[in-house]
Amino acid sequence: MDAVAHFTQLARYNVWATARLLDAVRVLPEEDYRRDVGLFFKSIHGTLNHLLVGEHRLWFVRFAHGTSPHVALDAELESDRALLDAGLREGAARWAPLIAAWPAGRWDGTLDYTTMRGTQASLPFAATLAHVFNHGTHHRGQITAALTALGQPCPVLDFVYYLQNPSKP
Repeated sequence: MDAVAHFTQLARYNVWATARLLDAVRVLPEEDYRRDVGLFFKSIHGTLNHLLVGEHRLWFVRFAHGTSPHVALDAELESDRALLDAGLREGAARWAPLIAAWPAGRWDGTLDYTTMRGTQASLPFAATLAHVFNHGTHHRGQITAALTALGQPCPVLDFVYYLQNPSKP
C-alpha cells in the first residue's frame, strides 16, 4: 500500500472513530462529562480539549502550514460541549484532503518544527503523521475507559471493526 492510501485510510478511521466516540459522550450528564475521572487531562472534557489542541491546533498546523503555534497541551480551547464536538469533527475531516495534496516525495522527507519548549526538531514525516493518528487512538481509549467506569456504554472503536464496517455509525 502506498503512503497516501495508508494515511488516507487512517484519516478516515480517525473521522469514524471520533464521531462514534463523540456520539457516546453526548449522552453524559454534565457532571460526569466534567468530573475528574483520573485521566491525564482529568475529565472527558479536558481530554477532548487536549485532542483539539494536539491534533488540530498543533500538529495539523505544523503539517499544513509549517508553523508551530504556542498553545498549552492542557488548554481549554472550547468550554462549550457542542462547539467542542463540532470542532473535533470538523478538524478530523480536514486531514484526508491535506494528505491527498502532498506530493509523492513528501513522504520520505522530514517534518521540521519548533517543539513546545522552543527547540528545533526534525522528524521523519510519515512516522510523525502516524504519531498524530496513534495519539488520537490513545486518548479515545482513555475516554472509553472513563465511560465504562461511569457505567456508560462505550462504542467499539477498534480499527479492525472499522475495516469490517466503515460506513456503520
